[in-house]
Amino acid sequence: MQYPNIERLIEIIGILRSENGCKWDREQTHATLKRNMLEEAYEAVDAIDENNVSHLKEELGDVLLQVVLHAQIAKELKEFDIEDVAKGISEKLIHRHPHVFGDVKVNTTEEILDNWEKLKKEEKPHRTSIMDGISKSQSALMSAQKISKKAVKTGFEWPDEKSLYESVYSEIEEFKQAKDIDEKEEELGDILFSIVNLARWNKIDAEQALLKTNKKFINRFKIMETIAKKELEKLTLEEWDELWKEAKKRGL
Repeated sequence: MQYPNIERLIEIIGILRSENGCKWDREQTHATLKRNMLEEAYEAVDAIDENNVSHLKEELGDVLLQVVLHAQIAKELKEFDIEDVAKGISEKLIHRHPHVFGDVKVNTTEEILDNWEKLKKEEKPHRTSIMDGISKSQSALMSAQKISKKAVKTGFEWPDEKSLYESVYSEIEEFKQAKDIDEKEEELGDILFSIVNLARWNKIDAEQALLKTNKKFINRFKIMETIAKKELEKLTLEEWDELWKEAKKRGL
C-alpha cells in the first residue's frame, strides 16, 4: 500500500528545514514546539466534540505536522527519524495486543486492559513506583485523575461513595479555616483532588466535564452580551441574576 501524500509531507518538512527553506521552521526545536503540540491536540479534540468531520481532518493534519516536524528535527540531530517512530509504535502495538497478534485468549475488555498494563510494566522495568510515568505537562485535572486511578489499582480507595462525599465536605471545611493564602491554596488543591476522585468514582472524565462547563459558560455569557439592555459594567447584582437566568433559557 502506497501513501504518497505522507511521503510528500515528509519531503516538504525537509525542504522547509533546509538552508533554502523557511527561517522560522529552521529555528524550531523540540522545546519551542511544545506549546504547538499541545494546542494542535486540543484543537483536534474540539473538532471531535463538535462532531465536525472536515474540521477533524484538518486538525489531524496539524497534529501530524507536529509529529513529522519533531521527527525531522531529530533526524537532523542524528537521533532518529520518522521511520524509527513508526517502527517503535508498530512493535509496541503488536507486543501489547497478544490476543490479536499472538495466542493469548481474552474474553472481556477488562482482561485486555489488565494485560495491556502488565505488558506496559514489563517494557519499563526502570519504573520503581506505580506513580512513575505520569506526564508533567498534561493539565492538573488530567494528572489528578491518572494519579487517582493508579493509586486505586493498589487498593487505596474510598470504601463507598458516601465516604468520598464526606472527604469533599471535609476539605471544604479545612479551606474555610485556612489562615493565609498559602494554606488556602493547599486546601483548595485538596478540594479539587477530592472532586476529581468523585468524578472518577462516577466514571466521569473531570477534564472533559470542566471543558464542557467552560464552553457552556462562554455561550451563556455571549448571550448575555447580546441581550443586555445596557453596558454590562453598569448592571446591578439583581440585573446580572435576571440576565443569567434568561441566558440559561436561551442557551444550550
